[in-house]
Amino acid sequence: MKKVAIYGQSYTVTAEKEIQILLHVLEEHHISVHFEKQFYDLLVANNSLQHSYQTYSHFKDLSDSFDLMFTIGGDGTILRAVTYVRDLNIPIMGINAGRLGFLATIQKDQIKEAIELLLKKEYTIQERSLLQVETNPSADDFSELNFALNEVTVARRNTTSMIGIKTYLNNEYLTNYWADGLIVATPTGSTGYSLSCDGPVILPNCKSLAITPIAPHNLNARPMVIPDDIKIQLEVSAREKDFLISLDSRITTVPEETIIYIKKAPFTIKSILPKNQSYLKTLRGKLLWGEDTRNEPMQ
Repeated sequence: MKKVAIYGQSYTVTAEKEIQILLHVLEEHHISVHFEKQFYDLLVANNSLQHSYQTYSHFKDLSDSFDLMFTIGGDGTILRAVTYVRDLNIPIMGINAGRLGFLATIQKDQIKEAIELLLKKEYTIQERSLLQVETNPSADDFSELNFALNEVTVARRNTTSMIGIKTYLNNEYLTNYWADGLIVATPTGSTGYSLSCDGPVILPNCKSLAITPIAPHNLNARPMVIPDDIKIQLEVSAREKDFLISLDSRITTVPEETIIYIKKAPFTIKSILPKNQSYLKTLRGKLLWGEDTRNEPMQ
């Protein structure tokens, strides 16, 4: 490992100690560091850095010459980092300075150990699928960043009335969901918004998607798991003249007549998991499954 990028929240410094630990370990191993420009400027303004570093501001400033990207924050930080990495195949390791952290799994006291395992090549890489969105007419807000790692959501706007979402799978009509909205989630996103709406948990290596209605009025509507090679088409009817589409944390308003096409993106995001971690261990911890003492193994 010779060259890494670092990405963090550009509006707050809540992990100054973790940043210092990370930089110290990287410099010990003579690894070149590049900071995202806005995050770097914030650190400089707070006198959090002892040296100057190179910066990047856009996807085009990065390349496959980077061995890794470290994110400092929570899962939302990783979702934003993905807009820089895109299809460059730069693996991401998330240092958890946030709260829940299904993606940012490296805890504050594990930074040095995690990097040592990286340098020893004692890790696995999880390839996480993304969704790609097209609309007719085209939504300019998503013309460049038309992909999502977690989920694509359609939702009502400026109204308490539900919306109808006609759903087609590979051009075959499925149903019309009457609800506050509809979530199409990847396995990565299955533990996010979809989970809070009673969607299923899907392991990252499953080739599946989840369709989860938000507060459906037709009470027999249930979340549905489908193969990830299916093409989805959504048509919305609403009392308002427009509705919302969100791709992870990015959101835009589109007119009611907009047709949405969703399919698996042609690239993946690579997530690094050190040898001392596992997804199932993270799942148990974050969902508090071990809180029930009946689930503890017998001694």
